[in-house]
Amino acid sequence: MAKSLLKTASLSGRTKLLHQTGLSLYSTSHGFYEEEVKKTLQQFPGGSIDLQKEDNGIGILTLNNPSRMNAFSGVMMLQLLEKVIELENWTEGKGLIVRGAKNTFSSGSDLNAVKSLGTPEDGMAVCMFMQNTLT
Repeated sequence: MAKSLLKTASLSGRTKLLHQTGLSLYSTSHGFYEEEVKKTLQQFPGGSIDLQKEDNGIGILTLNNPSRMNAFSGVMMLQLLEKVIELENWTEGKGLIVRGAKNTFSSGSDLNAVKSLGTPEDGMAVCMFMQNTLT
């Protein structure tokens, strides 16, 4: 266990533990219901998250929504989770390049989707979803 802790020495203690156990940062004990958030995010289509895995162990993750300056739609957030899970299981992976399509990285979340969220609690739930994904 100490050896694996050293591999993630730059992460906080809590994040290290979560990383090792495969648990999410937020759960129902925090009022976070992932399946409900996923249903909400499905309502906001557009763009895609594309993953290319090279034979040399380098992955290229492309945020592909150029009409919105690669802003994340709800569907893109769901696709990002799928790609993160795929990358976690890619045993040949050595590194990852994250880029945006058409020479723009990302302008953040699609503001049309953000405005459509009903309550501040909905916004918090989406933030929790993304933090779980990125952790």
